[in-house]
Amino acid sequence: MSSELPVKALEQRYDLARSVIKQAGAVAFDFFQNRDKLQIESKAEPQDVVSLADREVEQVIRQGLIAEFSGDGFLGEEQGLLQGDNDWTWVVDPIDGTACFLTGMHAWCLSIGLMYKDQIVAGLVYDPNADELFSALKGRGCFVNDASVQCLQDDSLKKGLVGVGTSHRVPPEPCTRFLQQLLEQGGMFIRNGSGALMMSYVAAGRLIGYYEPHINSWDCLAGILLVQEAGGYVNHFLEGEGLQKGNPILASGPGVKAELETLTDLQLN
Repeated sequence: MSSELPVKALEQRYDLARSVIKQAGAVAFDFFQNRDKLQIESKAEPQDVVSLADREVEQVIRQGLIAEFSGDGFLGEEQGLLQGDNDWTWVVDPIDGTACFLTGMHAWCLSIGLMYKDQIVAGLVYDPNADELFSALKGRGCFVNDASVQCLQDDSLKKGLVGVGTSHRVPPEPCTRFLQQLLEQGGMFIRNGSGALMMSYVAAGRLIGYYEPHINSWDCLAGILLVQEAGGYVNHFLEGEGLQKGNPILASGPGVKAELETLTDLQLN
């Protein structure tokens, strides 16, 4: 871990986030079991929906974190950026995979990333349906619950599944081109509706990589650190205005890094 990081302050925030994400997950799961009572609203983009559950769960997370660390910034999908007065910023998606959540599918999760200055220093993704907490602290490795995990070591796209995401924020062509080239090379893909969960699966060695032409930071910030701490690679997502406006994302296990780079114009670091 970098000596420039205030280690004790980071560990305190990480421990709190582990507790808060589980508490918020219980709230989200209760909404999920009673989703027929939720009022659904559409956002500006096609296929982008929100419900009371998203807002309530984000509020639970924000209150749980900021009550302890009131000077920290907070960037949430539903509330936007609340500027802090120190170098710490939480980046949160209360329910990633809302469309799946609202239709009774299990491909949704909660995601909490933590930044110190311009570094991602902690990442947590919680799947209440499987009771799996994917977590990483910078320099300490990646874990699913209490078990250490690593990215797949396979050296060919033919040997694993690539997660793929897309949205109507960008034209379909980058995604369809990627899929065509992946299939032509003997690879195969999966899309489950939650970028955060698929990034977590890369870290846990379940997917060999993940690609999305445009993703928001709250959907992937935690996943970036998970993959890196699990021995994988991710492109420079935070370049430009990535934190607030999003960017393309490419994550890879070490063995297929070069192959995946050739399918996109993204460089992995």
